Amino acid sequence: MSIAHVREYLRQFDADRRVMEFEVSSATVELAAQALNCEPCRIAKTLSFMAGDRPILIVAAGDCRIDNRKFKDTFGVKAKMMSAEELERFTGLHFGGVCPFGIPENVTIYLDESLRRFSTVYPACGSSNSAIEVNLEELHRFSGASEWVNVGKDPT
Repeated sequence: MSIAHVREYLRQFDADRRVMEFEVSSATVELAAQALNCEPCRIAKTLSFMAGDRPILIVAAGDCRIDNRKFKDTFGVKAKMMSAEELERFTGLHFGGVCPFGIPENVTIYLDESLRRFSTVYPACGSSNSAIEVNLEELHRFSGASEWVNVGKDPT
């Protein structure tokens, strides 16, 4: 998958022209915040996990860390990050550009409650130098997220 694929996917929502591309890397929360000139917590990072044999993505605030107990209580298994090979196989994406848009149907997407503090957030768009500003309703609709979950540690 690529930024071109994500743009094409976002076209159905008339949001493809809102995708921003940077001349610098936005592959980490810190780099994305610098590229966007915003607080790192407003970066909507997409974390990839295997929940048993099910691939899942969790979109969380940039300052959010996964709470292993909450993850296990929510999904019934221990949190296990996807390997690079699993990520590419299930999503077509590579680390540094993981996003919740245009993802194959066999991957379930969840939004973490840590995002609810913000009116808008910045998820990546399929490359290590892209992002889009979306409000939470748009994030939910554009991503096709299954539901909101609370699997993050309190950032304070």
